[in-house]
Amino acid sequence: MSNRPGALGRFRSGSASNAEEEVNLKSPVEDGGKIQKILAEEEGGVQLKREVGLFSAVLLIVGCMIGSGIFISPKGVLKYSGSVAASLVVWAGCGVVALMGALCYAELGTAIPVSGAEYSYFLRVYGSKGRFGPIPAFLYLWMCSIIIKTSAVAIMLLTFAEYIVEPMFPTCTAPGMAKKLVALIGICFITFINCYSVKIATMMNNFFTVAKLLAIVIVVSVGMYMLAMGHYEHLATGFQGTTTSFSELANAFYFGLWAYDGWNNLNFVTEELINPHVSFPRSIMIGIPLVTVCYVLTIVSYLTVLSPPELLAADAVAVGFANYVLGPVAFIIPILVAASAYGASNGTCLIASRLPFVAAREGHSAEIMSYVQVNRLTPAPALIFNVSQSLM
Repeated sequence: MSNRPGALGRFRSGSASNAEEEVNLKSPVEDGGKIQKILAEEEGGVQLKREVGLFSAVLLIVGCMIGSGIFISPKGVLKYSGSVAASLVVWAGCGVVALMGALCYAELGTAIPVSGAEYSYFLRVYGSKGRFGPIPAFLYLWMCSIIIKTSAVAIMLLTFAEYIVEPMFPTCTAPGMAKKLVALIGICFITFINCYSVKIATMMNNFFTVAKLLAIVIVVSVGMYMLAMGHYEHLATGFQGTTTSFSELANAFYFGLWAYDGWNNLNFVTEELINPHVSFPRSIMIGIPLVTVCYVLTIVSYLTVLSPPELLAADAVAVGFANYVLGPVAFIIPILVAASAYGASNGTCLIASRLPFVAAREGHSAEIMSYVQVNRLTPAPALIFNVSQSLM
């Protein structure tokens, strides 16, 4: 291993005070004791720094959960619940379900303080159960690394590109290649920032999370004004038309829970949390209720302007809402929606890279994935691997 500036160092190689003195240490492959040995070695090796405090942890949860869905197409819940009041109950109920799940994960995160979320928990529970014990963890690793997380990043960046490119072609259809190029530039920039500094990456996530919360504040403020002016005729329909089909109600909850996806993302960066035993539960108790309130108030605001049929017919609900009530300044909402999608992709990229990084320490991924940049202390190889999958 080289000790030149900028060289890549193995996780926990060398000492924390002199990161350039590197020793290629490999974590032992004994059954149930691997995680404990990793934690025992952690204090003296080159490792990811604990730079995610309570404020950043809350904004990481909020930033990953609130993507573009609540602004573009929140109609699935209304469609399958059948009524305005039932849809609001479903949105609130999904928030309660997400909170309960996140609190369970907070317990897991403090009991098994290793990054990697479900991968680390599968490995801890099943890893010592014979030859096939690590298989659930291994399958989860590659399912997330190849399909789930990288696809989510790609979709969010394409949404971001659409909102950036479309206004440039007001009289014709925007070329698909232009959107792909903007998405490509966006993902390369995100990867560069995450490779350069975890602190800057979390600051960027904080900035974009504030931007999406600003968009929600604008929508909710307009909605409250419309309510004060007496525009509550759509909300007054209440439970009229509520579905009596359990399958349709299940579909409504499915769409609602999809919008809450990301409540477990903090568990992917457990090793980078400052004081995780305090930050974990507090960030969850602040972040998820905040998202729930934002979602419910946003839907209420939409319905003060748009009727249920209009909401169901809209391709981009927030844009139609803005065009109706904001007039010449309606362009603000598409910009903030683009910022929301970009911020969510940055947060997902940050947490997704920790999965192959943690797995490489267990021998379930290429060894180079467990290397960190000795000057920046960022998992550069894992980040580059993730971006290559998203580009595919």
